[in-house]
Amino acid sequence: MNRKSQRDAVTRHRLRLREQGLSRYEVRGLDRDKELVRQLAQRLAVGDDAAAQLRVTVAEQVATAPKRRGRILAALRRSPMVGAGLSFKREVSLGRNLVP
Repeated sequence: MNRKSQRDAVTRHRLRLREQGLSRYEVRGLDRDKELVRQLAQRLAVGDDAAAQLRVTVAEQVATAPKRRGRILAALRRSPMVGAGLSFKREVSLGRNLVP
């Protein structure tokens, strides 16, 4: 097969996919999940109500939790040393004398 004709056929095919609202992309994952990811993509591409519900469900499952602030402070407040009367003041030092 001629390289140019093959390249043109692939270009036309991808253009048709884009016109249908589909796109090609690459993901990395485990070999054992390859068919699962393909089936999921095919199911989502249908675009019906079931696909929309599946999209919502998957998005909820893979969503990362929002970053919580103050977790270190909360852990320190739960420490058994709370209320032990420890002082964390540092002695002020002017530094050491350097001889040239």
